[in-house]
Amino acid sequence: MSWHGILGHDRVVEQFRRAIQRGRLATSFLFVGPEGVGKRTFALRLAQALLCHERPESAMDPCGRCPACVQVNAGTHPDLELVSKPADKSFLPLELLIGDKEHRMREGLCHNLGMKPLMGRRKVAIIDDADYLNEEGANSLLKTLEEPPPRSVLILVGTSPAKQLPTIRSRCQLVRFHPLPPETVAQLLLAQGLVADAEKAARLAQSCGGSLRRAAVLAEDELWEFRTRLYEVLASPRLDSPRLARAVTTLVDAAGKEAPRRRARLREVFVLAAEFYRQLMRARAQTPRFGQAAEAGGEGTPANLPGDLETATACLDRCLDALEQTDRNTNQTTLIECWADDLAVLQRGEGPARMPFSSIGG
Repeated sequence: MSWHGILGHDRVVEQFRRAIQRGRLATSFLFVGPEGVGKRTFALRLAQALLCHERPESAMDPCGRCPACVQVNAGTHPDLELVSKPADKSFLPLELLIGDKEHRMREGLCHNLGMKPLMGRRKVAIIDDADYLNEEGANSLLKTLEEPPPRSVLILVGTSPAKQLPTIRSRCQLVRFHPLPPETVAQLLLAQGLVADAEKAARLAQSCGGSLRRAAVLAEDELWEFRTRLYEVLASPRLDSPRLARAVTTLVDAAGKEAPRRRARLREVFVLAAEFYRQLMRARAQTPRFGQAAEAGGEGTPANLPGDLETATACLDRCLDALEQTDRNTNQTTLIECWADDLAVLQRGEGPARMPFSSIGG
């Protein structure tokens, strides 16, 4: 079913509908799940349902036409606060949450959420990119979470509870979003005009891990071709780390000189590599991928790919480390070379107990 254009999350829709109908809607939520499955879109549609002028919030059915619905869509509703990480920042800036040094607690999301609603029945705040809350930012939310303003709803959107401080996790109701089924991803790719060819949409849907965002990125011919070459290298019996580093550097350089674009492109590389090793882990553990049979990179059968379950796990951990180092603005040349070398070492069976990973400062 589709809830106002949102597919694949009927269980979450019913969860909120029942809570609102019973008058038991919580004040703070932590949305977690893979990137690109619709968490932010769902949060905005929920805000629209809570602020709609024409229909009761218990119906969970915003009209989409009243001034409130239109303003939510435009991001201009006075009772809706939207915060996300700027592209040039490594963390959510503190001033977005509690104002700059000259206006502490007199500006920012926490201050605005505490004000009385101007138009609607509630105040709603959405913190996108909640994975990028540093300790200072997370602590700035504690008073709002512990003593939520009346008729307010705060939604944090992230990928994993593990990326939030315990103080955040313990004060928010956890809402899990699952990967989208491949048929849903293919349907959305075609419906949103991201892909024109049904065969290409189906292929991308099988390779994106249930993420519409990943599918849209992989729709770029340059990145899809790189994915093929990357998986060929990773599937080699003996990983050629200089070749891998050169290929990654070339792809990142093609993104231009702007740091945010280069960092985003490098993240895509590590996400692709992480997905390869996840698939290899599933193949070694004989666990199918969500919605499909196990497959790793499309190069040969899983049985022909190098490494056992322990090796695949260690390589996946190294890719996830590289993602975190990218977000910390680590020197990209050093990071790429060390990452490639570490994967080669791990694939040879020289695990962390015998040879530590390369140390890269953040």
